[in-house]
Amino acid sequence: MPESQTISWLPDGTPYSTRFDDRYHGEQGLAQAQDVFLRGCGLPAAWAGAPQWRILETGFGFGLNFLAAWSAWRADPARPRLLHFVSLEAWPVSSDDLLRAAARHPELQELARELHAQYWGLLPGVHRLCFDGGRVLLTLCVGQAQALLRQQLWEVDSVFLDGFSPERNPDLWSLETLKAMARHCRRGTRLATWTVARGVRDALTQCGFVVQKVAGLPPKRDNLQARFDPRWQPRSRRRPPEFTQPARCLVLGAGLAGATAAASLARRGWQVTVLDAGATPAAGASGLPAGLFAPHLSPDDNLFARVSRAGVRAMLQQAGALLQAGVDWSPAGVLERRPPAQLGLPADWSSGPGLDWSRPADAESLAAAGLPENASACWHARAGWVRPARFIARLLEQPGIAWRPNSAVARLVRSSTGLWQAFGSASAPLAEAELVVLAAGPACNDLLAPLQGPQLPLQPVRGQMSWGLQPAPAEGLPPFAVNGGGALMAHVPCEGGLAWHMGATFERDVQRLPMTTEEQAAAHAHNWQRLQALVPGAAPTLRPAFEGGQDLRAWAGVRCTAHDRMPIVGPVAPATLPGLWVSTAMGARGLTRAMLCAELLAARLMGEPLPVEAKLAQAMGCERL
Repeated sequence: MPESQTISWLPDGTPYSTRFDDRYHGEQGLAQAQDVFLRGCGLPAAWAGAPQWRILETGFGFGLNFLAAWSAWRADPARPRLLHFVSLEAWPVSSDDLLRAAARHPELQELARELHAQYWGLLPGVHRLCFDGGRVLLTLCVGQAQALLRQQLWEVDSVFLDGFSPERNPDLWSLETLKAMARHCRRGTRLATWTVARGVRDALTQCGFVVQKVAGLPPKRDNLQARFDPRWQPRSRRRPPEFTQPARCLVLGAGLAGATAAASLARRGWQVTVLDAGATPAAGASGLPAGLFAPHLSPDDNLFARVSRAGVRAMLQQAGALLQAGVDWSPAGVLERRPPAQLGLPADWSSGPGLDWSRPADAESLAAAGLPENASACWHARAGWVRPARFIARLLEQPGIAWRPNSAVARLVRSSTGLWQAFGSASAPLAEAELVVLAAGPACNDLLAPLQGPQLPLQPVRGQMSWGLQPAPAEGLPPFAVNGGGALMAHVPCEGGLAWHMGATFERDVQRLPMTTEEQAAAHAHNWQRLQALVPGAAPTLRPAFEGGQDLRAWAGVRCTAHDRMPIVGPVAPATLPGLWVSTAMGARGLTRAMLCAELLAARLMGEPLPVEAKLAQAMGCERL
């Protein structure tokens, strides 16, 4: 686990790093951010009229350069539609110190409070923080700069070369680190820094930058500015993006995968048409009355666990912006029952940012769930329940999205002009666009087969949820969701009252709907058995429903998963079927994964910084299949 930066505060209020024996920027902090970094990179003029702008910073510190860039973006009528700010930090400061440092700059207080609200759980790796309706994206990368720069594949327009002085932290300014940084620059990328150390100037020149000294911000005599313009042709491992400008898109499927993909593309200026056979959004597997989102636990913090955390963060951001807490969703946390002595937490989890995510359940939360003090369970603070149909409806209301119900797509055709056309039963196309995103679960392969495209390794999984209106009083029903071999969600608003939900079953390779009366009864019996093991205290209250059929209801749907349990996101076959992308295979974790997959799809499509580490993106990509 990374340690927080150890900060002491000098008498004049300036923060000081005891780790590096160096002070952070004092009274000149905001002035330096604006003069040295923003104006040093020609901003805001350089980004005028661009669809997006990407800034790379080598030391996040207290986030002052990010706040200054965000403030300048807000104030600029010619600002790009999307501002990406990618920042590296090996030793994150605490959230309290972050807010204290920003207090020196009253003009940044509003933005600093918004940053503070998302500044939590910063484990090693990549964290995507989202502001201004998703148009300002901070990609905060926690770890050693050189390693992070080598692992990722960004292309940036500006570089803020910042950090503690070369004498105090030489690794950050070494030739090896600057070479790794230069890999992310395009010809013409501008760089700015406050140091004019000869070793830094020589290293930048060796890396292909044209370097010049400029007048510094008093009392400093000089600063450094540079432009990436190597004498050689740089080699890049980055694939050119399929689209550099927004266009039209057809999304096939109005469930979680389709609605989130539509919203992410619409925020970037795409004109999106969503086609679905249903008469309402969420007519398929995403239409369950209530669903759970929560991180996954693994003692080795594997890819599955890391993807789940990134997905939960993305879900929290989007649901918080669109939904009404306590009505459409509840981020009140989730208690997860675990096998005895197998909490699933990594060995070094006992202190540090991981506790912002998950921790051993305390006596209070166990008692609230009616469980004994010695019960094996974890508490997920960043988790909860959502009414998916409400979430999907709000996503589809976003500007730039046209929702077309009763529009079953039977086949796709790529015209001689390069446009994709979606056909139903009639001879005329339902719609056409430059891009198609398949988000139709198991039906994706039905659409790919006539195109002679690759068949995705999709497995249908049928499931039934048992639910009903809560009796009063609802004794034994916990105030938060409980999962682990099924999930119980209670106190969910429904029909003017409250409802409970338990399930769901998991039948692989079964997709027959509707379920027969016998199948429904067997699924209810399975859920009842799971409920008694999961939350025994709820059994007396819900026994009349399960055993007497009092207002016992069922919802069933067919989910879709891949052989390795990871989502499938990316281009289907870029060489032979350009403009055909997919987002599917989210299994029973659609609420945890869908928003992340949508942002990953949009980022890959348009050459943006990815919302996760490159390794995680590869684990979700079509190319792995």
